[in-house]
Parts: sequence; C-alpha cells; structure tokens
Amino acid sequence: MRRKEREVRDSGSIESIIARCDVCRIALTDGSTPYIVTLNFGYVPGQPGRLWFHCAKECRKIDMIRKNAFVCFQMDTDHELIQGEQACDCTMHYSSIVGYGNIEIIEENERKTEGLNAILSHYSSRKEFFYNPQTLARTTILCLTITELTAKKLSGKLNVPSNV
Repeated sequence: MRRKEREVRDSGSIESIIARCDVCRIALTDGSTPYIVTLNFGYVPGQPGRLWFHCAKECRKIDMIRKNAFVCFQMDTDHELIQGEQACDCTMHYSSIVGYGNIEIIEENERKTEGLNAILSHYSSRKEFFYNPQTLARTTILCLTITELTAKKLSGKLNVPSNV
C-alpha cells in the first residue's frame, strides 16, 4: 500500500468498515475482458474470512466464475467531501476495503442457508431466518473465500497546503 498512514490493520476496525458498507463490487475476468458487478453481501470473519452473495442461476458472472474463480472485490463507505478555501484544497473522507479470493457456486442447502443468513444479517438485526425449500432450491449462492484483504481510511482535518 502506497499511503501507509491510511492503512487499517486492526481486524476489529476492518470488520467495522465492512459492517458499514452496503454493497460489494466483484471484478471478474474472461480472458482479457474485465467485468465488474455490484452485489448485496454478507461477511463472515475468520481465517479465512468469507463473503456471501446471491444471484440468478444463469448470468454473465456465473459464466465467468466457471471459467476463472479468482476474483478481486471492493467496498467503500463513510464518504464525506471536505472543501477547502481554494478549488484544489479539497479531499474526500472514506473507508475502503480491497481484496482477492476464490469464489465458488454453492449447491448444498446447508451452505446456501449459511450464506443467506450472512447476507440477511448484514442488512438487518436478525440472525436466523426460515427458508422455503422450493425457494432455496432455485436460489444461487456464491461464497468468496478471502485470500488477501487491505483496508484504508482517510478522515480528520484537511491537511492541504494553501499554496498548492
């Protein structure tokens, strides 16, 4: 990471950033063609941590995952524009996560339930849910096992020289 002073290393702080994010972007590739998609997600910490997603059974991202399951992901939150005295004396406060991992299509109902619980818990205060077996059968769940993750944060006072 180039800007070491912005790096977040503490696992509790990283999990707090993830908890405040409302979407996760996944970058996939098919040969030389990149594709990025924004998804709702659930996070389960651990060694390794996991991100869970749901999607349609047939779609471009499923086709790409079947060809190359190694992906990059990104999420961000805490956006605040900080304006200075002059036009270029501004910055943006933020917190962000970038990582890599292997993503898989989940077939087993027990793991689908685990994934759906993680996703729904991320967006609500509930931790347990009931799933209709027919709905579960037609739901596609993806699990991204995180192999690398970095976090950054910029907040505080604007620190831009006035002669810039």
